[in-house]
Amino acid sequence: MQNDNDKTNTGDKINDFIQRNRKGIFITLGTLVVILIGVVAYFTVSDNLNKKAISELDELSARYAEINFNENEDYFTDEVDSFLSDITEFASKKKGFAGSKAWSFAALIYSGRKDWPKAEETWLNSAGAGDKTYLGPVALFNAAAAAEEQGKEEEAIKLLQKCIAHKFEFPAAPRAQFSIGRLYEQQENYQAALDAYRAVLINWPQMPVWQHLAKSRITAIEVK
Repeated sequence: MQNDNDKTNTGDKINDFIQRNRKGIFITLGTLVVILIGVVAYFTVSDNLNKKAISELDELSARYAEINFNENEDYFTDEVDSFLSDITEFASKKKGFAGSKAWSFAALIYSGRKDWPKAEETWLNSAGAGDKTYLGPVALFNAAAAAEEQGKEEEAIKLLQKCIAHKFEFPAAPRAQFSIGRLYEQQENYQAALDAYRAVLINWPQMPVWQHLAKSRITAIEVK
């Protein structure tokens, strides 16, 4: 009987608590429902927007493929200017894969024009938009190449280091590391160059081409 009374008392207490706090409880439950609906709506809208962005990107990709770059790589036609304007407008409004890929098309055009400052800037835009995708380190690598074309060797080294350290693995990482050694060697910073080349040997022993190149440069520096 004592247990039945305890259960009754407990039930009464719970009922009394609900009655006294029903407004706050209903508000809390209502808020949770609104939040849940909002989360579901967000992911639904986000998914639809991503699909739309990819569809629009596919159309722009097809346009890029149709541009007739001649043997002299004439990137200054009206057709190219029109595409560059459209792809830049699209990229500036997008994030993630779609934004990064769009910026990369613009960067390729600036690279073709040998407008290296603009190419570097645009590759960095691509890296920023695609930081959470595999396109991030690819864009950083290309930004480093554009920086080197301007004689900005220190900037190029920093970008290559970011490329290698990126959370997404970069398949050409040994090449990037070798490039760091090459840039240090160009600066006659031979100790840093040796360290960079040795990093190739340590971190990518399964890459015979870059192993051979790194060993040859190490030998060349050590005999100086």
